[in-house]
Order: sequence, then structure tokens, then C-alpha cells
Amino acid sequence: MMYVDESGDTGTANSPTDFFALTGIVVHERQWRSFMNALIAFKKTMRAVHGLPMRAEIHASEFIKSKVFGLQRHTRLAILRNALDELAKMQDISITGVIVDKRNKPADFDVFDFAWKTLFQRFENTLMFGNFPGAFRSDYGVVFTDDTAGLKLLRMVRKMAVYNPVPSAFGGPPRNLPILRLIEDPHGKDSAESLAIQMADVCSYFLHQRYKPNSYIRRQKAAYYYDRLLPVLNVNASRSSPLGIVEL
Repeated sequence: MMYVDESGDTGTANSPTDFFALTGIVVHERQWRSFMNALIAFKKTMRAVHGLPMRAEIHASEFIKSKVFGLQRHTRLAILRNALDELAKMQDISITGVIVDKRNKPADFDVFDFAWKTLFQRFENTLMFGNFPGAFRSDYGVVFTDDTAGLKLLRMVRKMAVYNPVPSAFGGPPRNLPILRLIEDPHGKDSAESLAIQMADVCSYFLHQRYKPNSYIRRQKAAYYYDRLLPVLNVNASRSSPLGIVEL
């Protein structure tokens, strides 16, 4: 089960951001209940320590921009940092990050398409090779996303199941390698009702900040908070990054 959220926008013309980030948190269904219990326990701790309401949605960019729930900015940043540290302790999850540098891309470059296809392909590859915790080599995967571009993602995955050209590592023509391990359509969920997607949002936010931190994140020396996730990062997703970040 992969829970995905994004940070930044997919526009290339007059966009306020230079980067677009996607992060997927993968957990096996056998560990799903313990994963959710750990997230609920985390929220209870944040309520006890910082006064964060249990029903509060953790949305990283809003936590940094706005004074939500009456909490001071440094407290909200601490909650986000604690969320990353909590995820880093979970031995049964794996996190894959994709970052798109939108600068100097051609006008017809589809940021959304490239980023999501890349993440889906990495999910497929890792399932095929059994590189997720537990080495479940015969398992299949389903994807849960924030309820935004549901129809576009649905069509993308259905097409990839039939036609999925993958560039050759040796310079030859692309090969058609339909995805086989992703089953069902991507499921859109209201992030306010999904702790797992909220955690994916926090991961994506700090992946984005790693490449283009805002002034507050720089002042707080939080630009590399994403690196705190190293114990659970899918380092097999990229050969060029020690954190497994797929850079496009």
C-alpha cells in the first residue's frame, strides 16, 4: 500500500516554484494496523505535548505559513520535525521521493506526467525485486493519493498497464514494459481523513525544501530535515542519490 502526496505545483510558465516533489510511503498490509496505531499514538503525543487537536490535519505548508490551532510557528515546525522522526523509527515502511527541477525544461514538458509515472514505475520495480521491508517478492500494490487529480491518475495507470515505454539503459530504443504489480485504480482520499497521506505531505514538503528552502526554513536550519528519514528511505530508487531521491 503506497500513500502519496506532493509539494509544489506542476506549472512551468510563471510558476511560483522551481521544483515539484512527490513522496510515497509504502507499508505492507500485514503491518498496516501497527502503522496506523503508531500514527495515532504520535497524534496523541502531539496533543499532550503541544496541544495539537486530534482531529487537526497536519498540512506542512500551512503549518509553516499560517498560525493554525493557536500554535506558535516554532511549535508547528517542531511537530513536523517530530513527524519525520516518528516515521524514521518505523522499520516496516519504505519512502520513495521524486523531485522535478522545472527550470529550463522545454515548454511541452509535462511535470505531472513525468513525476507520477516515475513514482509508479519505482513502486513497480521495487515490488518486482522484493526490495521493500519483508522482501515480499510475490506481492501486488495499491496506491492511495490526496483526492485531487484522481481521473488523470486513473487514466495514467490504466495506460501504463498496457503501454509503458521504458528507456533502455544501454542506449537502444525504449522497451514496452507494462506495469504488472499495481492493481486497481489509484484511490483518492480526503487528506483530512488520512493520517498516512498527511505524513506523505510532510515528507514531500521537506523533500521540496531540501532543494529550494524558503526563508523561514533556512533560518531554522531545517532545509535538510528530509535526511532524517534515511533509515526508511528507499535508497534503491536511484543510483545517483545516497537518499534514493529520483531527480528529473
